Amino acid sequence: MFETLLIANRGEIACRIIETARRLGLRTIAVYSDADAESRHVALADSAFHIGPSPARDSYLDIDRLVAAIRRSGADAVHPGYGFLSENAPFAEAVAAAGAVFVGPPPDAIQAMGSKVNAKRIMADAGVPLVPGYHEDDQDPAVLAEAAARIGYPVLIKASAGGGGRGMRRVDAPGEFLKALEGAQREAKSGFGDDTVLIEKYVTRPRHIEMQVFADRYGNAVHLFERDCSIQRRHQKVVEEAPAPGVSPAMRAAMGDAAIAAARAIGYEGAGTVEFIVDTGPDGQPGDFYFMEMNTRLQVEHPVTEMITGLDLVEWQLIVAAGGALPRRQDDIAANGHAVEVRLYAENPEKNFMPQTGRLSHLRFPAPSPHIRVDTGIREGDSVSMFYDPMIAKIVAWDRDRAGALRRLRGALQTTEIAGLTTNLAFLAAIAAHPAFGAAALETGFIDIHAADILPESQPASGEILALAALAELLDIAALTSTRAAQSPDPHSPWHASDGWRLCGAAETVLHFTDSIARNGPVITIRALPESGGYRLAMAGGDMLVRGTLNGDGSMLAEIGAARMTVTLLRDGNSRQIVMPGHSHRLLRVDPAAIAARLAPTAGGRLMAPMPGRVIAIHAAAGDRVRAGQALVVLEAMKMEHVVVANADGVVARLRCAAGDQVADGDELLTLEGP
Repeated sequence: MFETLLIANRGEIACRIIETARRLGLRTIAVYSDADAESRHVALADSAFHIGPSPARDSYLDIDRLVAAIRRSGADAVHPGYGFLSENAPFAEAVAAAGAVFVGPPPDAIQAMGSKVNAKRIMADAGVPLVPGYHEDDQDPAVLAEAAARIGYPVLIKASAGGGGRGMRRVDAPGEFLKALEGAQREAKSGFGDDTVLIEKYVTRPRHIEMQVFADRYGNAVHLFERDCSIQRRHQKVVEEAPAPGVSPAMRAAMGDAAIAAARAIGYEGAGTVEFIVDTGPDGQPGDFYFMEMNTRLQVEHPVTEMITGLDLVEWQLIVAAGGALPRRQDDIAANGHAVEVRLYAENPEKNFMPQTGRLSHLRFPAPSPHIRVDTGIREGDSVSMFYDPMIAKIVAWDRDRAGALRRLRGALQTTEIAGLTTNLAFLAAIAAHPAFGAAALETGFIDIHAADILPESQPASGEILALAALAELLDIAALTSTRAAQSPDPHSPWHASDGWRLCGAAETVLHFTDSIARNGPVITIRALPESGGYRLAMAGGDMLVRGTLNGDGSMLAEIGAARMTVTLLRDGNSRQIVMPGHSHRLLRVDPAAIAARLAPTAGGRLMAPMPGRVIAIHAAAGDRVRAGQALVVLEAMKMEHVVVANADGVVARLRCAAGDQVADGDELLTLEGP
């Protein structure tokens, strides 16, 4: 075995590899870009080397910089992780030239599978089932169109050198073919430097099932069962599980034999994944399977295989790379139970899954156990960078059967808490709870088919959320008053009371919020009266009796009516985020003392800036009819947001500012005219 291992990757990938290497007693070496200087994988490694600027092309994809780090570190071996240069034959050769062992397949095997066209030819010679298609060199558009007609529509155009859905187009009719071909070739050339394409029959109800294979240099090869990766968006996997539901023992054996034949056909060594497209029959069960591609690396979804086999695949990689034989033969490998993995991303499902960047102000994962595993490269307080994949974590659940694993997964997602960035957590929870997923009605179009159920629009703050936000503010006020009383010369003075008592008036506290989801909506007013050791809240949806206690860790134990719950509170300026298991909601606190100033226009209906600041949003345009209390302009001052609202119904006559403008106290923001 090696003494030192350099991981030529980042994030959760590097953290995962470091975990196994450390257990085996290896010294670990990380590499990092400018953006990753304070990252978790750097902190976990025994040593780390800077390899360049933040963009991946100038650091993690720069072979010369990585080779320099290998030489400086004196690493015995290099693990490429998965992604980046893990399937790059020149990098594997460069590692060997630098005097280190590449933890992966031989360069020839990587090269053989790097071209989809070449891979199809090799698989055909090895007797591996192929989707009917065209995999030849002649790329004349007329020849390709003729091949598509011969195969029969619908067909799929695929970039030969590509992956991840780039350079891929579905074509349903001959008249659409040439335009789709141009787009696929253009995207392939841009993404991979090669516009060669292949044409395949499009399977109308496909499932994506892959086999994990392992081989050593002594001719031994095994499979470690299959994974279903059918739930995808834009050809990117979202949910993976093992074993694949509905696969019979006979089909599993046939797929395993085909996968091993594929590995042996290219002289493979190490971990690899043979991916199949599977036709779904009328009964929803998997039918014929066809070779799609072989990934010559460890896959992102390998944890589900580890959970059902009890094996550490990174350890197997290191054993094989060090010249050892496979630790087990096929008959010694068994599958136990069922495992499901979801990929938690910083992305906004409501905006076409647009990646999100920024700081994770709060992050809580379920506790690890024999049933739950979380792989992550991010800690609370870390930032998700614009330069890399926005994955936050992989959450994996295991149980004796699929129903149990799904129940565990739903529980794990409910106990995951995230704030600071928009994520796909609620989207994943909706998939895990969907009846069709529970019934294993799987196909690659699952998300599109069930979009109405699993991609609902965000809802405004519920009465429960508003009550929790108000309770937190009231408890804060009471705690601050108590602290000031204790610090004063007369702690028992009635002036320190926080029960809301006043002479000739109701003993109430008035709170004002705006909803971050409905920022152009009205100010929400909540009136609170002390009652029964808590507060009675008067809100638009009805009264609520609330009680609670603030804890030192930022959480709050709350009682709303007969319900008791613990939530996390995050405060940033006037932002108030309520974090509950599997859900969070952000409100903006409006200072009641400043509301009158914000509402009051000067003579002539002019709305003025109540303080100096920067205009960060305008929620009205000239000619818009607005309602009293409607948010019109948002100012940022002293790290807080301040909402300027309409004091009466009317029409916006003129705007005097634009987003990004700096305004002074008293500057005119807009002019309102009467209704």
